[in-house]
Amino acid sequence: MRPRVLVVYKKSTYQRYVGRAQERLEELIAHSDISVEGLLQEHEIHQETLKRAKTALRELGARAVLRYRPEPMPDEGAWDMIVTLGGDGTLLWASHLADPSTPMLAINSAPDTSVGYFCAGGGNGVEEVLAEALAGRLKSSKLARMRVDLGERVISTRVLNDALYCHESPAATSRYIIKHGGSQERQMSSGVWVGPAAGSTAALRSAGGKVLPIGSQKIQFVVREPYRGVDNKYDMVKGLVAPDEALEITSRMTKGRLFLDGTQKVHAVGIGDRIRMSLSHEPLTLLGLKRRSEGSAAALALK
Repeated sequence: MRPRVLVVYKKSTYQRYVGRAQERLEELIAHSDISVEGLLQEHEIHQETLKRAKTALRELGARAVLRYRPEPMPDEGAWDMIVTLGGDGTLLWASHLADPSTPMLAINSAPDTSVGYFCAGGGNGVEEVLAEALAGRLKSSKLARMRVDLGERVISTRVLNDALYCHESPAATSRYIIKHGGSQERQMSSGVWVGPAAGSTAALRSAGGKVLPIGSQKIQFVVREPYRGVDNKYDMVKGLVAPDEALEITSRMTKGRLFLDGTQKVHAVGIGDRIRMSLSHEPLTLLGLKRRSEGSAAALALK
């Protein structure tokens, strides 16, 4: 029986700008402006990877359905595998489609310009990686994901990288009460990052968090830019949440926002609303994950 494969791909930066700022873009490229350095080359490499992946899947006998990631996804039941062509941002976006039994394979379509921490390979080896994955010869890793409740609603059980709670304006102060392990604290800051181990080398680390072992079942939180004031001192600016615990944030803002795995999954949070974050019972099955050193920067470029 032919394997059913959903392929989720990104559009290059060049593609996204064409039609909206084409004249300005072409002018900058023609003058070799530093702001667009490598943009056209990235586009060409990405397109070549996409073409090679289509050909490889056809020759491997897969029944592949391709979708650009903002497009509505097909409702065709279970997939034998979900493949992403892009960078870590594409993998993060598509990971919300995958239940624990659906393996995911990420291919970095333009390795020179796109972060690919979660990727099993780049465009040059796309045929080999797809063949190995479909034959079941790639190592499978179970990555912890996070569950997020907003009030009485479960808004996600599949957060792989991180969640950011903050004011709708990046220039405004975030006000909230944070609660964990029997302690709670009223705080003002630029917001709170929360995420499982897979996201600990990205924004959480940049905000001062620690890199967790990729197999860790703990959730980490880091308050970004806490407001110290003159005599103010916060005790709960960093912490780890055990698998049987939860972190709770009560909003003291009318215009709060909750961002899940990037900028495209956004929820409004009003005053008095409570956010609860804990370990999910839906881990992600990822194929071909390569172990990195703790110095690696993961998923910083949401492409």
